Amino acid sequence: MNYQEALNYINDKNKFGSRLGLDTIGKLLELLGNPHRNMKYIHIGGTNGKGSTASYIASSLDEAGYKVGLFTSPFLERFNERISINGVDIPDDRLADITKRVKDKIEIMLEEGYEHPTTFEIITTIAFIYFKEEQVDYVVLEVGLGGRSDSTNIIESSLASVITTIDYDHIDVLGDTLGKIAYEKAGIIKENSIVISYPQQKEALEVLERVALEKQAKFFICPMEKIKINKLDEFGSVFDFEFNDKIYNDIEISLLGEYQVYNATLAMYTLLILKEKGHISITDEEIRNGLKKTRWKGRLEIINRNPTFLIDGAHNLQGVINLAKNLKLFKYNRLILGLGILKDKDVEHMVEILAPLADEIIVTEVNMPRKMEGYALEEIVNKYNKNTIVEKDIEKAIEKAFKLAREGDLILFAGSLYLIGDVRRILTRSK
Repeated sequence: MNYQEALNYINDKNKFGSRLGLDTIGKLLELLGNPHRNMKYIHIGGTNGKGSTASYIASSLDEAGYKVGLFTSPFLERFNERISINGVDIPDDRLADITKRVKDKIEIMLEEGYEHPTTFEIITTIAFIYFKEEQVDYVVLEVGLGGRSDSTNIIESSLASVITTIDYDHIDVLGDTLGKIAYEKAGIIKENSIVISYPQQKEALEVLERVALEKQAKFFICPMEKIKINKLDEFGSVFDFEFNDKIYNDIEISLLGEYQVYNATLAMYTLLILKEKGHISITDEEIRNGLKKTRWKGRLEIINRNPTFLIDGAHNLQGVINLAKNLKLFKYNRLILGLGILKDKDVEHMVEILAPLADEIIVTEVNMPRKMEGYALEEIVNKYNKNTIVEKDIEKAIEKAFKLAREGDLILFAGSLYLIGDVRRILTRSK
């Protein structure tokens, strides 16, 4: 099996959809010798901010000299991005080799009458095998969907369960109240472990605290009130943070947006707690350098200047609210918005937030079966802003945006991670 054959095999399994539960991946891992066991995990769940929080933690541990596996989803430009060690994506040949071994075991499972693993179960398994064979010191493991029944939750223990902001997303799967969603997210909390949470809304917080108590896990809420932001602009942020009566001054991050200050603080707080508990050895300087060096594609990312071309992966209501708030970081005359959204998202409310901010809107389509059709999306957009055109082809939508932009204007493409992955690939290819 070569690299392309491996990708074709993995992607073909999308036909099995998504399935929550641990029985299938459990059997697959058992046939492969349970590679997920006996590794040190920092497990990241929540609704928004998981990827960047995970990346801040992995970058800092890398800076401290550790070998760190990072598992995230989805990818933006290339599949291999999902599985990396110290910032280097899994090589094509290793992905092909491991996929072949996984495929062979799946065939045995099917012969024994088990269900076919889903795409995400296969990818998670590949990551476990790669990290085990590479003998990483730590795995920073991002939850795919929910937590309790997510494939990543097959791990038996973790150094810390980190819960980012909890909000409404995937309500058809996780539940239609914050309490129900929080219960699913809290499923990653392990017995006698450490839980580190972003400050949550009351309904979600009560659930997390109750589950932590049941699991006899030590529960920490990251004290965001101990942050003092010194600089916040389109080039990054500088802030102070107080931990245990010690003030860490002038922490720099390169990722843009006020919410990235909070994600970086959650990561820093996690590292300081783990250091305090004796789970990691890391200096203040290594944390500082790790946070500053962190890169996370597709989150308030500037791809071009003159005109400024911004992409952002906001794909649910909370993400869109954050995006709207952080547009104030940029100085511009007019906003040209490229918009594509999946139909199973809270489209109406996302559009209600973003559309009034734009001077011109180019409605396009995400290159996914779950896309909202362009003219259907335009109908919703027109309720809030009638300066719209539809260009279903993403590359042509980008060309149209550049033609509309005058000096001093800002182009923004948003609404879906899948959309901005394609936008980023097109723009960086043309440079």
